[in-house]
Amino acid sequence: MLVRIEAIVEYRHSLFMRTYLTSLAFLFLIGTDAFAKPNIVFIISDDMGYADISSFGAPDLKTPRIDELARDGIKFTHVYAMGPECTPSRVSYLTGRYPQRVGGLECAIGTGNVGRYDDAIRLAEENDLGLPSDYAVLAPALKKAGYTNAIFGKWHLGYEEKFSPLEQGFDEFVGFLGGNVDYFRHEELSDIDVYLSGKEVIKRKGYTTDLITGDALSFIEKRAATPDKPFFLYLPHAAPHFPFQGPDDDDGGLPTEEEWMTGSRETYIQMMESLDASVGAVVDALEKHDLTENTLIVFTSDHGAMEPGLNSPWRDYKGTLFEGGIRVPLIAKWPGHLKPGTESAQVGTLMDLTGSFLNVAGAKLPQGMALDGDDLIEHVRTGGKDYSRTLFWRARRGDRTAWAVRHGDWKYHRKREGGKTGEWLFNLKKDPTEANNLIENKHAAKHLEQLKAKLDAWEKKVAHKR
Repeated sequence: MLVRIEAIVEYRHSLFMRTYLTSLAFLFLIGTDAFAKPNIVFIISDDMGYADISSFGAPDLKTPRIDELARDGIKFTHVYAMGPECTPSRVSYLTGRYPQRVGGLECAIGTGNVGRYDDAIRLAEENDLGLPSDYAVLAPALKKAGYTNAIFGKWHLGYEEKFSPLEQGFDEFVGFLGGNVDYFRHEELSDIDVYLSGKEVIKRKGYTTDLITGDALSFIEKRAATPDKPFFLYLPHAAPHFPFQGPDDDDGGLPTEEEWMTGSRETYIQMMESLDASVGAVVDALEKHDLTENTLIVFTSDHGAMEPGLNSPWRDYKGTLFEGGIRVPLIAKWPGHLKPGTESAQVGTLMDLTGSFLNVAGAKLPQGMALDGDDLIEHVRTGGKDYSRTLFWRARRGDRTAWAVRHGDWKYHRKREGGKTGEWLFNLKKDPTEANNLIENKHAAKHLEQLKAKLDAWEKKVAHKR
């Protein structure tokens, strides 16, 4: 069941609803003939570092096509994933809500449908580990608003058929359900053949990035034949997630488990440059079919990178709640609506995109539903003044639980594992790289207590168990 609106709705919810209702009124006044609903193309990389794009500081690789999006649109520099791993991050932007509201999805689902902490293990044993269809918000709402929805690539929100994208508002799905798949044989490490067309297992030849791109291009060509019906194209790429395999690295067999997880920076660069070419091909297809002017394109990563990816200048890597694990680059291009070549330092999250996409589509939220995110696209489109945010995280795996809260410039982070607890307090304005732990600084004590209280209140608010 969907969680109902609470008695006291937070400011960010009311802000979204005011913007949302204003936009609907605007659409009504100008009429459908004067305004065609925009197509939405959402491209997300997997395990890509903040500094693995040229325009975000990559020192050793070139991403000219992704950089073109930044040149022609807006570059967001202060955006967060709502989890340091794949599954919780994806839950957040497909629901517009904290992943903790679903239950069991605070950690990436393991290869072969494995739960990795107590609640997830229980759900896996009950054949119920995944995103239930009645929690899905983005694709179903867009579909009701007249959109044709397609996903090509990585799902990672449940292996059971009831968790299929086709049960969650998507009209087309070609891709794979797990978190890491060989780029040439399209199998997981456990030799599970997982490439699907709809719900049927299929055999495919080719490099994963190229296959995802080809599916996207075919979809765009089909949709161009019916330009009066808008589409939502979701491209969750595998790259540059392990196994670390470049386009020319097919040696005829599955890598060993050690090779699966270990990659060189050189291979990583090849994977990124292949991904960049894919983005360029999608942009070119939109232009070819005269769809560019009425299409919102968003590119980002689901969270920070593991080595050999680069999260510079942020601290640490994927799997942690330090900035390197959750800060992501975000680029949005929407001709005529977003000012080209601009940069936004507004603190935002990937779950903000849910409200943004629904707003531009004129789509309605399910009755009794509220989002946890704001409308990031509308904020920059209207030239809004940047404002302070309060954001929360909790990540679980095994006996490890990590928490974080950011309120304004202050961030509190706690991790409990193996019977030991570590705590950190940072002023991100003065110390954006989290080098100076202020946990014992008496002058920061009031901020520490405030953040702990906010975190405790949030945990009670989102507490849920399926």
